[in-house]
Amino acid sequence: MSTQQVAYLGPEASFTHLASKCLFQHKQLVPIRTIPEAIEAVASGKVDNAVVPIENALEGTVPLTIDYLFHEADVYVIAEILAPIEQHLMVHPDNEKRWEDITTVYSHPHALAQCHKFLYNRFGKVPLEQSTSTAAAAKFVSENEQACIAAIGNTSAATEYGLKIVEHNIHDFHFNHTRFFVLSQKNKSIQQPGHTDQIKTTVMITLPKDDRSGALHQVLSVFAWRQLNLSKIESRPLKTGLGQYFFIIDVLEDERTPMMVGAVEELKALGCEVKSLGSYNTYETETEAPAD
Repeated sequence: MSTQQVAYLGPEASFTHLASKCLFQHKQLVPIRTIPEAIEAVASGKVDNAVVPIENALEGTVPLTIDYLFHEADVYVIAEILAPIEQHLMVHPDNEKRWEDITTVYSHPHALAQCHKFLYNRFGKVPLEQSTSTAAAAKFVSENEQACIAAIGNTSAATEYGLKIVEHNIHDFHFNHTRFFVLSQKNKSIQQPGHTDQIKTTVMITLPKDDRSGALHQVLSVFAWRQLNLSKIESRPLKTGLGQYFFIIDVLEDERTPMMVGAVEELKALGCEVKSLGSYNTYETETEAPAD
C-alpha cells in the first residue's frame, strides 16, 4: 500500500510544515510552492491531503485560500489545526555582526504585517519584500550571504537554513495564532486523539440575485431561530462587480444534524447558493514541532 501523501505550503520549516507534522507525523509530507498549487494538488488527486493557512489572529483571513476554495476547488475541510506563531528576525551568520545595517527584510506578507511596529521602529524605511512563505524567505537569505538582508520566520526555519536569530519574538502582539485547514477530496473528517470537543462546519453562501433588502438578515435568522451558534462571518468579493459578495460562515455544529440540514434547505429555499466545506474537528498545538 502506498504511503499517504500530504501537501503543504512550503518549503520545509514553514509554519504550515510545522502544523502538518503535528497531525501527520507518519505521512509523506510534500512541500508545495504556493497555496493554489497545494489546493490543486489535492483537488486533482496528486496527493491525499493538503494543509494550507486560513486565518491569523492578528491579520485575519488569508484571502487567497478562501477565494480559491470558493471559486476554483471542489474539496472539503476534514480538520483544522490551531498553532501558536512566533516570529523572529534572522540573518546569514556572515552578517550577524552587522545585522542592524540590513538593507531588506523578506517574509510572507502576513508575517511582515504581524511585525509592523518592530520593523518600523527599528528599521524605518528599509524595504520589505514579500515571499510565498516565511521558510521561502529564510531559504532565500541563506542562499544570498553576500547581501546584508534578513528574513522573518520561526526557529525551525533558522535551523533548517543555517541562519542566526538576532531578535526573538518580534511580532507586535503576544497572542499570535494561525488556523490551518486540512483538505481532502472526501467529505470525511479526521478522527484521531487530541481534538477539541467542539465540531465546526464552514459554509459559503451567496445571497439571492434579486438583491432584496434584508437578505443578509434573513440568512442570519435561519441560524438564529435554530439556536445554531456562529463563531465567524466574513464577506469576500464575488469578483463579478462592486458591491457583490459571498459570505463565509463558521457554524459550531455538525452539518449532518437535523437543525443544520434544515438550515441549508431553508437557505436554498430563500434563493441562496450554499457551498459546504464540511464538518471537522480542531487540533491545537502548544509549541512548534521539532525541526527534523
